[in-house]
Amino acid sequence: MSEKEDLFLRAKHRTFSGLTEDAERTWTGPFCFIQAADPQLGLMKAWREGDCDGGGDEWAEEVELTKQTVEAVNRLRPRPRFMVLCGDLVHAMPGTPFREGQERDLKDALKGTDPSIPLVFVSGNHDLGNTPTPSTVEQYCGAWGDDYFSFWVGGVLCLVLNSQLFYDASACPQLKEAQETWLEAQLSKASSSSSSSSSTEPKPKHILVFQHIPLYLKSPDEEDDYFNLQKEVRRRLLDRFKRAGVGTPWCVEDVLQPLGRMSGPWWSLIGCFKAGASMFDKACVGTFTHTHRLPNQATVTSVPSYTVSRSPTQSRESLWK
Repeated sequence: MSEKEDLFLRAKHRTFSGLTEDAERTWTGPFCFIQAADPQLGLMKAWREGDCDGGGDEWAEEVELTKQTVEAVNRLRPRPRFMVLCGDLVHAMPGTPFREGQERDLKDALKGTDPSIPLVFVSGNHDLGNTPTPSTVEQYCGAWGDDYFSFWVGGVLCLVLNSQLFYDASACPQLKEAQETWLEAQLSKASSSSSSSSSTEPKPKHILVFQHIPLYLKSPDEEDDYFNLQKEVRRRLLDRFKRAGVGTPWCVEDVLQPLGRMSGPWWSLIGCFKAGASMFDKACVGTFTHTHRLPNQATVTSVPSYTVSRSPTQSRESLWK
């Protein structure tokens, strides 16, 4: 990354500066990366006071947890190839009070990340609104980079998706169509290069997909819920990912625990990291809303990572059941 480049705007033109196909198309062996989400500055006080819609006027606690996370990530050896934050970067919805201050303070906290660890941002519902509009998407992209894009790391193709466009694009149907067209092109290209030994296109060793809203929480056939994608959308995406070979051949050795070791009963069920049909819950940097009480104090002392290895530990058939 050049000195003049904004580390928060590396995702542009549907790719990611420094992690391009030309630079990273070759498999170089196993590597690790960090996946986190929901710094959601402003949620902790709002949740405690039962005013998640209108609250969020304080966020010092989330800033401190973010700084502790950054410090823990910087201590990791070997260094992660990247850290991805899977949405809900701040709590304030677009166009509401505190939004600007929360984004500013989150960026200040994340600036301490070692420059050798790229920060990859994924949009969530609090970043775009539950029903995104062209203006909310534009605002997000101006602050954090593209809302959907691809990047390569050591021979692995990564796709970052805007899951709000799958959930409710009633106010921006053209943006939904644009992402659908782009995604189909990405999956078709990956599928053709994987199926043809004579293809001149680079063949990704693995394909990983990152988005905020999980396809499902427990089962692909579960009922629709606030925290998953609708059945029809879910099934269509799963079929498309399967045809493209997402999740195979690959192996993610899941060593994820709650983010670091926190002094409190914080466990995450919201959002996820998706690689094929294997659903990996990510760990929230800020508040976990699936608890009935919040700890009085939390400290991040270490951060686990994912390791991307050479081959799968289970068959393709078992992954897609």
